[in-house]
Amino acid sequence: MQSFAALLERLVLTPSRNAKLQLIIDYLRHTPDPSRGWAIAAITGDLSIPSVKPAAIRELVAARVDPVLFQLSYDYVGDLAETISLIWPQRPGANRSPDLHEVVETLMESTKAEGLRLTETWLDALNSTGRWSLLKLVTGGLRIGVSARLARQALADFGKVDVSEIEELWHGLTPPYIDLFAWLEGRAPKPIASALAPFRPPMLAHPLLDKSERMAAEEIDPSRISPTDFAAEWKWDGVRVQLVADQGVRRLYTRNGDDISKAFPDLIEAADFNAALDGELLIRTPEGGVASFNELQQRLNRKTVTPKQMAERPAMLRAYDIMQEGMEDLRPLAFAQRRKRLETFVVTLNSPRIDLSSLLPFADAVALEDLRSHPPTREIEGLMLKRWDSSYVPGRPAGQWYKWKRNPHLVDAVLMYAQRGHGKRSGLYSDFTFGVWRTTETGEELTPVGKAYFGFTDDELTMLDRYVRENERERFGPVRSVIANADQGLVLEVAFEGLQRSPRHRSGLAMRFPRIHRIRWDKPSREADRIETLHELLGD
Repeated sequence: MQSFAALLERLVLTPSRNAKLQLIIDYLRHTPDPSRGWAIAAITGDLSIPSVKPAAIRELVAARVDPVLFQLSYDYVGDLAETISLIWPQRPGANRSPDLHEVVETLMESTKAEGLRLTETWLDALNSTGRWSLLKLVTGGLRIGVSARLARQALADFGKVDVSEIEELWHGLTPPYIDLFAWLEGRAPKPIASALAPFRPPMLAHPLLDKSERMAAEEIDPSRISPTDFAAEWKWDGVRVQLVADQGVRRLYTRNGDDISKAFPDLIEAADFNAALDGELLIRTPEGGVASFNELQQRLNRKTVTPKQMAERPAMLRAYDIMQEGMEDLRPLAFAQRRKRLETFVVTLNSPRIDLSSLLPFADAVALEDLRSHPPTREIEGLMLKRWDSSYVPGRPAGQWYKWKRNPHLVDAVLMYAQRGHGKRSGLYSDFTFGVWRTTETGEELTPVGKAYFGFTDDELTMLDRYVRENERERFGPVRSVIANADQGLVLEVAFEGLQRSPRHRSGLAMRFPRIHRIRWDKPSREADRIETLHELLGD
């Protein structure tokens, strides 16, 4: 358990992607089965321990720690597992740190009462880092800056195989992945892909010169995009998915390979075919158009969905590509060929839940720029450009596909609230709520319109954290309000991709992908934008 704890701690404190990969690979090399398999399952989110819940952990610590002291500590630290790991008063007598596989396998077979008793015993046996990792493990909230795909990439690097081989096997594997490790170490043949309707690693695009200062070797000048070489289609503001049906087994995957089928049974029902489609998950409006991303969010991350929810927000797939039809793998074909196959497939399918992404005719780069800047609806983020001769290649191959998004909207807002982050940011205020001015019966006031926790550099984060501490006004649990009025306040230039009406928010608005674009230390707070500016974006 302590070696797993050390891995998690290093992953949290390591910003480099390559360094994170190396840490995981080293752990896999020096950790025997089955512990290394359970570690991977925990990191990828494929491990669930039902016998221990966060509420029970709170009851456990409440029996040992003064509740006021715990609440003050939790407010300061901002993370339940980290707070308990630091404040836990050990009892004498426990002297053996458990192995990771012992913890997982024992808890998987335990009742809730037994699981809680065992967790208490192990908390006494571990140091603070071990306690933190144990609590993260049993509650399922790792938050260590490692995605499931990065973990699968580490497995591929460990076994010197292509990550696409791992990803196409993944949904047919079960923890602790004994057969997988045997293959990766050359001790056994490759596991048979036993899962029907498997996930296929998606083909991704490079950004097309949105910011000249971030130009990369893969990017090209938009003037070199011609209709002879490239197809153009809208980039819709939804969720990139794969809808796969195979011999009666139907699944809906996100681009990261997460199975979200249970949240969209209406779309799963429409998958009455044997094929694998790549497209955009959207919500259809009563008029037959595309609803805002905010409407789609109401159905995401649900374990179950009611008939009423499906009727109010019917799911649809806007098909971009076809990867498999029947037993034929179409990915080696050129996009032009796949597109013809897709058109025939969708027309033949004739489903109200699945339609075809339209190709956009254009003459030159000037026409493309006009399309990008003036899409017909706000639910469009920009353009997708694809070489006619491109095969469907996993990952982000250079020079094949490009996304050319609209320029983000910018608004000047005033910092109102701050909250500490998690992981390596747990000691810093890094989640910032901001607002704009509006006129009320009592005069001018700030109303919150969004929350951002990225877009700034590490140095800027340090300055923002210092500003919050020096200008704190009130405390609401882990949240701190800061001085924000017409005479004093910090203005943040906020960038965001879109805006929707939202009755769940005090302002009645919800921003899409807000981030801090610039800190306006020079701008007086009274000169920040007004709510009317945002309403104008909605066409009010």
